[in-house]
Amino acid sequence: MRLGVLDVGSNTVHLLVVDAHRGAHPIPMTSEKTILRLAEQLDDRGQLSKTGADQLVRAVAAAKASAKKSGCDDMMAFATSAVREAGNSAEVLDRVRTETGVELKVLSGEDEARYTFLAVRRWYGWSAGRLLSLDIGGGSLELAIGRDENPDLAFSVPLGAGRLTRTRFKKDPPRRSEVRETTDWLAEQLAPVARKLKRAGEPDRVVATSKTFRTLARLTGAAPSSAGPRARRVLTDAGLRQLIAFISRMSANDLAELEGVSTSRAHQLVAGALVAEATMRALSLTQLEICPWALREGVILRRLDHTDGTDQSDTGRTGQTGARWS
Repeated sequence: MRLGVLDVGSNTVHLLVVDAHRGAHPIPMTSEKTILRLAEQLDDRGQLSKTGADQLVRAVAAAKASAKKSGCDDMMAFATSAVREAGNSAEVLDRVRTETGVELKVLSGEDEARYTFLAVRRWYGWSAGRLLSLDIGGGSLELAIGRDENPDLAFSVPLGAGRLTRTRFKKDPPRRSEVRETTDWLAEQLAPVARKLKRAGEPDRVVATSKTFRTLARLTGAAPSSAGPRARRVLTDAGLRQLIAFISRMSANDLAELEGVSTSRAHQLVAGALVAEATMRALSLTQLEICPWALREGVILRRLDHTDGTDQSDTGRTGQTGARWS
């Protein structure tokens, strides 16, 4: 079965196409990204601007066409914090559905944490024991812990790298006082969640996912993407502290010149690093492993769990999506 998963995030609209069936390892076939930065297109009332909505409709329509061209039997489409928090999200979702035929499912923050945890669990297997998973997005930070495929605890807090860049920093690069104050503020925000996670028990393995953590690990010496997804990559607290001292003095343009840093995310790298460091400190973590699977893979795996193991290409709904995998 060929599946597409469309992820409408705070920064990008990302279409991932995989070949997969129940019980098998999903094989990536194509990956396409459109940079929209939807979270930056919310107006003073917290509503997604007409320009932002126009761009979203075009991006979703293009992704649907690409999925069809790639031969997808089904396309699952979801949106995260930027659309979820928009005051006019219902109107935007209705417009996307009417003009493209694609039904975007809005995930809650807890759903994001749970799908990501599922992906991490499947990647590492049962031998990993009690897992703690962390994921920094543009709008939120997701955390989950547990021994099974469904975590015992799952949290989402509004501490995304893009959100903090917009709300905490006035200068590029940020002032030292802004970095210092943000560090203290993050400690306060994370304390209640950290206490609950610690009560759940000591994790046997701590894992981080997605672009922010991958970039931070690469900048502290982890293997490049060319080494493949199975290369072991780690991020240490000591390496992260040294990195923050270095990158917090650099402009976004200068950061974009560093190996492994994408131009579209360079402006929020410092904020992402501060969130990562504060999370590790709050949870008393000295090292994280980087998992190549995250939210999109979790959505795919859950969708496969809901099949009966046979080819369902005759029931694929690339036009109307999102209902069968929740």
